Amino acid sequence: MRYHRIPSKTRAMEDGFDEARALRIAEIVTEFQSLQSRIAEYSPNHSPDEYFEEGYEILRQCRAEAQAVLVAPYPTEPSDVSSVSDDSEKRQLQRIIVDASARRFQSKKIYLRAVAAVRWSNTRNSILQSRKPLQQQAVLLQQATANLHTELAAVTDTRIYNEFWQTDAEAGYWLQEDPPLATILDWLRAYPA
Repeated sequence: MRYHRIPSKTRAMEDGFDEARALRIAEIVTEFQSLQSRIAEYSPNHSPDEYFEEGYEILRQCRAEAQAVLVAPYPTEPSDVSSVSDDSEKRQLQRIIVDASARRFQSKKIYLRAVAAVRWSNTRNSILQSRKPLQQQAVLLQQATANLHTELAAVTDTRIYNEFWQTDAEAGYWLQEDPPLATILDWLRAYPA
């Protein structure tokens, strides 16, 4: 994730929350990086004839999406760089909080889908035990795929947002300027990875 340098504090802060904003950015980015690392650990491990199996396709898609989120540039807004005021520092930090929150949100959604695909793969491997599928295994394989679909359906925007809110609140993080779900979704529509 690439961000512009945050101007140093050379003047008195207007509202006194810039340090809290900067700390919040660090907390969000740390979790984003952790999610990205966990996604990178998952790689499809299958035979060539299993390449198009649904779970493996999902896992490859998740890795590609995670990479796109990781390298997406920070969306800048046109501004006069020569006039940096306390208010512009505050707005910049708030924009970074929204962007970091959106990236963390995307990464969590990708991660949950990848976990479902890995669970499907593990179940499939357990059923097949490194052999080609047999007719009597068809029901078990169909159940594994049905479980995959159930897990994927449970990966909702509201669930992800609420999980973040709850764990961040329990950790005692400063959440005063964390964006609501609607703002995150609007940001993602405006700046897709």
